[in-house]
Amino acid sequence: MGEELNRFRAKVFKALADPVRLEILHILRGGERCVCEIVPQLRIPQPLVSRHLKILKDCGLVKDRRDGNRRIYSVTDRRVFNIIDEVTPEFKRSLSKIIIEQII
Repeated sequence: MGEELNRFRAKVFKALADPVRLEILHILRGGERCVCEIVPQLRIPQPLVSRHLKILKDCGLVKDRRDGNRRIYSVTDRRVFNIIDEVTPEFKRSLSKIIIEQII
């Protein structure tokens, strides 16, 4: 069970390891959105947004539903924001300090 769980964790963290995908999740934090609403906020081409959404969907972080000819995306479990929110400026400073200490 531990090995399977670690593989799943790695897949989730890999999905979270991209600034565009983090921004998509930030947009979805406010509720469901159509791709047509996400694209203008990211200012990147729609096919690229769709590719990022597929990665998030494939690991279970987002889901979609049809609404006419549109796909509406939402977060499957809001606890993902707890994970994201734990990476605070203080956490960054702490890790940066450790890295600098290791160099010196």
